[in-house]
Amino acid sequence: MTRVWSPSMTLILQLLSTPLLAELPSVLWGLDPVFSAFPRLYVRDIQDMPESIQVPGIYFYNSHPVYRVDVLGKVVYKREREDFFCYGVDDGTGVINCLCWKNELSDSPSPSSVSFIMCVPCMCPDKVNDPVMSVQIAWMMEVPELYRQCYDKPLQLNSTSTALNKAKGIILDFCEEKSVNRFRPYDLQNILQPLVSSQLQTTAADQPVAGPSACQQLCQLLKEALDTLEKEGFIYRKVKSQDQVYNVTTQDKDLLIAVKCIIREDSAKDKYAVKGCHILHILSAVRQRYSLNVSRAALERLLSFLECSSDIISTGENRYTVF
Repeated sequence: MTRVWSPSMTLILQLLSTPLLAELPSVLWGLDPVFSAFPRLYVRDIQDMPESIQVPGIYFYNSHPVYRVDVLGKVVYKREREDFFCYGVDDGTGVINCLCWKNELSDSPSPSSVSFIMCVPCMCPDKVNDPVMSVQIAWMMEVPELYRQCYDKPLQLNSTSTALNKAKGIILDFCEEKSVNRFRPYDLQNILQPLVSSQLQTTAADQPVAGPSACQQLCQLLKEALDTLEKEGFIYRKVKSQDQVYNVTTQDKDLLIAVKCIIREDSAKDKYAVKGCHILHILSAVRQRYSLNVSRAALERLLSFLECSSDIISTGENRYTVF
């Protein structure tokens, strides 16, 4: 699915902090693993799924967003068109039309050899070691378990993950609004304190049992948020020492200058003049000249920032050059 707009962090946090609606907001669909998979649904359930009111072509099964499925059944008819074949697939619960583009069948020996099982009645009582039937039997045994363990259970957004996402957003907003280029963990404790306090009040109301203190929860949440932001490349530590100082990747002017100089100097060389410098080459040079602790995720985020600022351009295949 192509998104035509990019939601702001503030909007995402607002949606995360509100109760689940009848239809999950589209910015949260990626949190549901069913959305990125090919759910193995019965034809009857596919035909009964309501369409999203937010994005046409997206459907919902028990609050799970679905836009593609894995269907297995008997091919009951086939129609050929100029660009595609139309198959009718019957899985025992209903019949559904399935389109298969001809260019996707270019490597197949015949149009009938698509990924749908052809069921043929057989009266033989003996056991037949047929790999095709083994696939069908395995599929039929797996689907009921998938329904029980996943499809029939409404999506539950984990409260810990929600708190972590909120903490990450609060830290990023703070760094952006205050133009922070580096900080220490204790600089952020005050801004995360209200989030921990509200979480403790909610937990006490739902489950009045003893648990970690507010200070312990604050330290744990801050650590998890910083670890996640570092893995995602938003922040990095130029020098790893007991004095934990984090640099904000896109606010680090020295790193920006270093990366631009590397690309400018090396793009002038014959080896990189045509295609530009590969990201791995840039990463190696940055680690040699600036800091060993710059991760690829941080560099990718920085290169994207420089490209948006028109300081560099991408020549494709993770290669960059200057104007």
